[in-house]
Amino acid sequence: MTFVGVDRDPQAATIPTLVIAGTHSGVGKTSIALGLMRALARRKVRVQPFKVGPDFIDPGHHDRAAGRRSRNLDSWMLSAETCRALFQRAAADCDLAIVEGVMGLFDGRGSTAAGSTAELAKVLGAPVLLVIDGRGLSRSAAALVAGYGGFDPSLELAGVIVNRVGSDHHGSLIAEALESGPVPVLGWVRRCEEFAIASRHLGLHLAAEGDGGESHLEALAEAIAGALDLERVMGLGRSTVPRSPETATAGEDAGIARDLSPLAQGLAEVRIGLAQDAAFCFYYPDSLAILEDLGAQLIPFSPLADRALPPDLDGLFIGGGYPELHGPAIAANESLRRAITDFCAQGGPVYAECGGLMYLGQSIETRAGDRYPAVGFLPFRTRLTARPTLGYVDLEILDFFGGRAIGETIRGHRFHYSEIFWDGIDQESLGGDRGLTHPYRLTDSRGTVQPAGYRLGNTIASYVHLHFASNPAIARAFVAACRQEALKGR
Repeated sequence: MTFVGVDRDPQAATIPTLVIAGTHSGVGKTSIALGLMRALARRKVRVQPFKVGPDFIDPGHHDRAAGRRSRNLDSWMLSAETCRALFQRAAADCDLAIVEGVMGLFDGRGSTAAGSTAELAKVLGAPVLLVIDGRGLSRSAAALVAGYGGFDPSLELAGVIVNRVGSDHHGSLIAEALESGPVPVLGWVRRCEEFAIASRHLGLHLAAEGDGGESHLEALAEAIAGALDLERVMGLGRSTVPRSPETATAGEDAGIARDLSPLAQGLAEVRIGLAQDAAFCFYYPDSLAILEDLGAQLIPFSPLADRALPPDLDGLFIGGGYPELHGPAIAANESLRRAITDFCAQGGPVYAECGGLMYLGQSIETRAGDRYPAVGFLPFRTRLTARPTLGYVDLEILDFFGGRAIGETIRGHRFHYSEIFWDGIDQESLGGDRGLTHPYRLTDSRGTVQPAGYRLGNTIASYVHLHFASNPAIARAFVAACRQEALKGR
């Protein structure tokens, strides 16, 4: 298929972009986005995927659909300049960037627009394709789209995709109702339960878990290719983000995607073990890129399968994921649990988030009451709960690696279904000589301020997923601690 009239020149002034948004969560925007990514990618279009907000699961599906690594863009955790810089770094050589939104189009932090899909679309200067759920609708769809189209006049709605229509006749009725409105209908997609991706307590199943694999993506691509004029859709893509680096400087945060490498020149490279498997897989790609820009070599290892840590490590990064789904395998890998305990006890720098915090505790308990031994370095256990703790947070650094970054602030996000149990241990007694402290002061979306996280020795763990691009000084402090560790043995 030839895309007539679409500028695919990588030297074009700006990056063609489409934002796929929904009227609400569950409308099917992920399936539409995946189908569009794959339909274009199999026609040799270089599609760069992005996800709005603090999501670790949807980007994995994007990776498979587009054949390129998806990135997170979050206009609450990151400044507008940083979002644009990260976007530019990833998408500079693509034919089309496709940005999948989060929740409903205008839903942000609390009742504000901060972090919303609409805000990010305006940061990028990109048009929005609005996905609506056609079930139970005909003419009312016109009122729905009119409301979304008029809510924020500064936002460009470039088209509507009607999902889950019952028949072609049903789709044509909705399209006729929308014809008189200001937003064009790009097409409709028939309802098909096979298109749904299974989910669990933290969201969709991981891309690596299958759900039909390639056949599922191909079916989505066929449906999208049959429902939409792909040439027309691709021709709608545009943004205000230039392909080449912007000449104007906008502060350090805008340059973090390009300008950290010189900071590492002349400094010793450090080896940081990165826990990476089905149980530990929640990482922001740009956070990892910042660590590498600062001179870290990230060495993957599997807490499920590897019996020993990689050799000559100077630090460990244990991210979030689903350790609660892999309790038997974690418990069975006693040799690696012991190796990590020894690494922590010997003062090696360890940074852990959410699932990593659970893993470093005494044990992990499921809702059914099954309890599995974990690393055992931190003096508490965790247990799965029925209700989540979630939301954006601000952190102030109180006690970090070697006293570095004290007073710095950074933004992050919590989303977990577990809680900590101390089993009669007096937390206060663990301070002082025992060395257990809170590394952070946390402020949540309601304004509640409380200590957060735990530091024991040179190990820091909390439930918060940090985006290092929010404040690269935090990543710099971690790498500096690892570099100090490296110099001990050199």
